[in-house]
Amino acid sequence: MTDTPASAVPAKEPLVVVSSSPHAHSGASIRRIMLDVILALTPAMVAACWFFRWNAVRLTVACVISCVVAEFVARKSMKRDATVRDLSAVVTGILLAFNLPPALPTWMAVVGSVFAIVVAKQLFGGIGYNPFNPALMGRVLLLVSFPVHMTTWSTWNIPSPAAGVDAVTTATPLGLLKTTLDSTGSIPFAFDGATAWQFLLGARNGCIGEVSGLALLIGGIYLLTRRCIYWQVPVMFIATVGVFATVLQLVDPAHNVSPCFHILSGGVMLGAWFMATDMVTSPVTKSGMAIFGIGCGILTVLIRKWGGYPEGVSFAILIMNSITPLINKATRPRVFGHAIEARK
Repeated sequence: MTDTPASAVPAKEPLVVVSSSPHAHSGASIRRIMLDVILALTPAMVAACWFFRWNAVRLTVACVISCVVAEFVARKSMKRDATVRDLSAVVTGILLAFNLPPALPTWMAVVGSVFAIVVAKQLFGGIGYNPFNPALMGRVLLLVSFPVHMTTWSTWNIPSPAAGVDAVTTATPLGLLKTTLDSTGSIPFAFDGATAWQFLLGARNGCIGEVSGLALLIGGIYLLTRRCIYWQVPVMFIATVGVFATVLQLVDPAHNVSPCFHILSGGVMLGAWFMATDMVTSPVTKSGMAIFGIGCGILTVLIRKWGGYPEGVSFAILIMNSITPLINKATRPRVFGHAIEARK
């Protein structure tokens, strides 16, 4: 009888496999999440097409195509893998279009789209590496480069315009409020329940994707049910705007409007549900998300009240984007098994 060589004996399967987390996959992917965001934006897109007709379609198509082409060319020129199939460029295009006035020239929308993708996203390494929300970066670029076009609002949802008139230029509610307060020191309108209902449905001037608070709320609830976002950022954002505006009105009711006006005007609903909740540029901890939302709400009201612009959502979110790493560091939980550092 001869001994069997050790090399011929089959190796036993290990009883315990040690590996790093995660040990289970949720099945989520970038493409699936982006598809959910697109579906969540559909009600607001329908409202935009209803109120602004051809201009909503024109701007959305121009921004989406420009973003997709810019991402493909940028990734190709940088010799990186193509990422247009993950639909993140499509989402950036839709969100940028939603932040534009309806009469903005198409070429300006293209400029903002290329900047959002190439400079604000791809130069930092692509999705997952950009510190600032690309769509908001594109909007701010257009705002500082073409301030007249970005603050010219055409009311395309007039039921029966005068003969030969395609549109009527007027100010947004926030713009009218700030201009009148600065010139006369009084509030130019009464914001009652009927007006609030009109604002909720979308009967007001503004960017094409921000006018219907109801459509944005439906989309936000869809994202929550699909677990694409957490409630801390949007709820704390909107609640902080409401609380801050309430305090201002209680202190000086003659020069401050109701919190409902602040919530339903401008881009609070769009920013809270779809811009501030960006996974890449917002905190990863639950407490950090709450801090982020509160900061966005405070900065929004501060800019609206004492800033140079009637709207402050875009700047508020970008400012909070810049301190997201600090928020993550401050709210980082202690790793299990590590000792607490002794105080010096």
